[in-house]
Amino acid sequence: LSGFDAANFMRRHWQRKPLLVRGAFATFVDPLSPREVLALAASDEASARLVQRRGKRWTLEHGPIPPRRIKQLPRRDWTVLVQDTNHFSAASQALLDAFAFIPHARVDDLMVSYAVPGGGVGPHVDSYDVFLVQGHGRRRWQVSTQSDVGFVPGLPLKILERFVPEHEWVLEAGDMLYLPPGVAHQGVAESECLTWSVGLRAPSDGEIVSGFLDHLQESPPAPGHYRDRTAGIARHRGEIPPALLAHAGATLRSIRWKERDVGEFMGRFLTEPKAHVYFTPPRRALCLARFAERGARLGVALDLKSRLMFSGRMFYMNGEALLPPPEARAALRRLADRRELPGPLVAGAAFWALAHAWYLQGFVRLHDREQGP
Repeated sequence: LSGFDAANFMRRHWQRKPLLVRGAFATFVDPLSPREVLALAASDEASARLVQRRGKRWTLEHGPIPPRRIKQLPRRDWTVLVQDTNHFSAASQALLDAFAFIPHARVDDLMVSYAVPGGGVGPHVDSYDVFLVQGHGRRRWQVSTQSDVGFVPGLPLKILERFVPEHEWVLEAGDMLYLPPGVAHQGVAESECLTWSVGLRAPSDGEIVSGFLDHLQESPPAPGHYRDRTAGIARHRGEIPPALLAHAGATLRSIRWKERDVGEFMGRFLTEPKAHVYFTPPRRALCLARFAERGARLGVALDLKSRLMFSGRMFYMNGEALLPPPEARAALRRLADRRELPGPLVAGAAFWALAHAWYLQGFVRLHDREQGP
C-alpha cells in the first residue's frame, strides 16, 4: 500500500465510514489474469458463482462454470465471482499480506470479480468490512449510508429494493475503496474488469453461541437422569410435569465453562477450514531428518489453505488445538504471523517434529525461494 497510514485509518475510518484511496497500489498487478480467473471458476476445487442481469431480473448460478457456459453469455451485464483465490495463488496471498495491520483471525478470503461491461451483483449491504481493490479495467461504485435495507422479494440475491446513492466514484487499477459493515453499495463494471475483494470475517453472535454449545458437547456429559420416584397419579396426561421442568432448569443452570474452554473454542472455530477445503499430502514424503535438513536450508511455509493462530501458549492449526513445548513457541509464533519462515532457518528439534507432522498432512511445505509462500 502506497503512503497508506494504517494507524490513522484504524482510528478514523475502521468500522466507521467509507474511504476511497486513489493509487493505493502505485503499480498494481492483478494476482490472476482474466483467463486464469475463468479457469479457476471452471475448477471443481474453487467456489464460484455466475451472476447475470436481464433488466430487473437477476439469475445466480453456482460453479463450476465451464468455458462453454462462458461462451454462451452475452457481451454485457454478467459477472463471475471466485472465492478464496488466496488458496490457489501465492500472488493472491501476497495481496492479502498488504493488509498486515489486520489480524489473521479477522481475514476471511480474497475474492475476485471478473465482469464485462454492466456486470455487477446489484445494490446490497454486507455484514462485514471489505476492501475493494481495482485491478484490470474500470468499475463505478455508488455508496449510501441509508437505513432502509429492505430486499427485493423473490430474487436469488439479496438486492436492495430501494437504493439512493450518496457518493459515486470510478475506480481504476490500483485504486481502493474501504466499506464498513452495513453500508449500502453497488459496483458496476464500465469495461471488462477485475475487482479484488478483501473480505473480513465477522462471525455473528448466533454463530459463536451455536458453535460454542457444540464445542461443549465434546466434554463428558453431565451425570445423572431425571427421577420421579415420589410422583403421584397424573391428573392431566398432556401436561409436562412441573418437576421435570424444574429438573431440566437445574441441569442447564449447572453447565459451567472456563476461560480456557472459550479460548480453545475460538482457536478451533477461527482456524477451521471451510467445508470445501481439503489438503494434499506430499506424494513422496521426506523423513523427519531429511525434512529438517532441507527446511533449515530453504525454510518452511504454510500451505495456502492453512490457518495457524495462537493465543497465549496454545496454538491452533486448521481446527486442531495443541500445546507445543516452550522451545518451539517462538518459531511457531513467527510462522503464524508471517505464514512463512525463509531459510536459513534455525529451530529446535521440537519445532521440526511438529512442522514435519503438519508437512505429512499437507498443512506445511518447504519454502520455495522463487515462488514464495
